[in-house]
Amino acid sequence: MKITKLTILLAYLTTGTFMVTAQQNEDKQAIDRISAYLQESEKNGLTGAVLIARGDKVLYNEAFGMADKEKNVRNTTKTVFDIGSVSKQFTATAILKLEEQGKLKEEDPISKFFKNLPEDKKNITIHQLLIHSAGITQGIGNSDFDHISVNDYFKQLFATKLLHQPGQKHEYSNAGYSILARIIELVSRQSYESFLNEYLFLPAEMYHTGYLLPKWENCILAKGYNYQVINTGSMVSRYQQDGKVSRVLLGNGGINSTQEDMFKWYLALRSNKVLSKSATKKLTTPYILEFEGETSYYAYGWVIFKTPRGTNMVAHDGSNATFFYDFRWFPEEDIVILYATSSLTDSVSRIGWWVDKMFFDPTYTPKNIEVNFVSTLLDFAYHYKGAPNELASSIKMKFGDKIDKPFYLSRLGGILSRNNKLDKAIIIAELNIELFPNNSNIWDSLGQIYYSSGNKKKALKAYKKAFALDSENSYAKDMVTKLESKNR
Repeated sequence: MKITKLTILLAYLTTGTFMVTAQQNEDKQAIDRISAYLQESEKNGLTGAVLIARGDKVLYNEAFGMADKEKNVRNTTKTVFDIGSVSKQFTATAILKLEEQGKLKEEDPISKFFKNLPEDKKNITIHQLLIHSAGITQGIGNSDFDHISVNDYFKQLFATKLLHQPGQKHEYSNAGYSILARIIELVSRQSYESFLNEYLFLPAEMYHTGYLLPKWENCILAKGYNYQVINTGSMVSRYQQDGKVSRVLLGNGGINSTQEDMFKWYLALRSNKVLSKSATKKLTTPYILEFEGETSYYAYGWVIFKTPRGTNMVAHDGSNATFFYDFRWFPEEDIVILYATSSLTDSVSRIGWWVDKMFFDPTYTPKNIEVNFVSTLLDFAYHYKGAPNELASSIKMKFGDKIDKPFYLSRLGGILSRNNKLDKAIIIAELNIELFPNNSNIWDSLGQIYYSSGNKKKALKAYKKAFALDSENSYAKDMVTKLESKNR
């Protein structure tokens, strides 16, 4: 039998068509399962958006829940979310862009950019900042909206003690990326956001990504709902109100974007539209082990994982405790999964992981997320209008049989405290002590709330009890020392 070139070509095309069709069928089956799961999850509190793509083809792009409960505005695929620490890979990309322009090198010490550095920080390199091995403290300032002047911020930051010798190990530092953002400004002679906009966002055709520069007027800005209850507003509105972005946040977090823009960013990285192929490889090279005993490595603003399939996942997530973003890129499999929420709870934080596993494992189906119990408690306590001295008894009467561990009231008290509901936070923390009197951590939490409310005497008593229950509670020990020294 004579086999012609045409016969071989037809066989090749037939096989190729079959493989493509099989892949499309597998994708469709995975997407159908994921879609059903997410729709069910929306009933119990999922608020946000999920996008899945293979290559440049979007397989799934849907939004869930409310962007603004008060105005009854639903999320859409164009809703603007805070992406948290996923912002770091933009900073890392900007550094590599400056290197491509010949304006700096990863090996440069930061003493090249900052004058009068303390001796222990002069030889810290850009590379060490990028991989969190510089030993810089996690951060300074009281909040993401603490507007310390540029000079004061870096003066305070560089005066802090190093956590370890530079290059010794990985220790995550938001402040390290704040230093990188300042280096970008000093080298480019532009503001951090202006440089990102000119060299990263506009080339990638991302027009709704940034802090203050995008035209946000016609966008749906997701409001944050702390544990699905407390309206914390949109982050863009906070920046606009302040007219600037705090040095505490700039460069390490807080950039806002849409799912569509973040997909464009993935396409830009995938096609080397913003960075050269060699620079993109630098960006995603696993340089340093994140944690002893684990298998994930930190790259430049990205974390590199090995999947169960033996492939690489280039990923990062980020949160400000209300918003949460999860970016999962599988270069060898040409898949990206993007997940955003404006109402973080313990269960919805794992949506990205569950979607990832469902997509690649047709046998896996996670349990449906349940209504979050802390959210239920918070909704009751936050909106409680009765007599203050009856709040504790009301909670015991309504929820007592479900409060079987101190975590629930500890988390509730912390949320109320951070949202300036200190009177209610104290009641909740004291109730937690009543139910679980021998737990050092909740005595510690009670001490923190007393301290925040200005009651140093009760705070000292609580910290002493926390230390008595656990002699290894170093924070309680330090607070006892601090408060007793002030009483002398």
